[in-house]
Amino acid sequence: MAKKKPTPKLLKITQVRSKIGQKPKARRTIEALGLKRLHHTVIHKDTPQIRGMINRVQHLVRVEEIEAQ
Repeated sequence: MAKKKPTPKLLKITQVRSKIGQKPKARRTIEALGLKRLHHTVIHKDTPQIRGMINRVQHLVRVEEIEAQ
């Protein structure tokens, strides 16, 4: 019997606060995540790099874990 690969976790990231008035590093991190405007949502794989970016701008985004299909 073959082992099943674990399904990778995904992160649903939504921008909830404006990047206006934020420090340049936070602005660039929001752009690097692919967020373009308020209430814009992107989906990324759950990796240490993405988690680090989220940690940098945690006051600007909302994060939800979702299962890959």
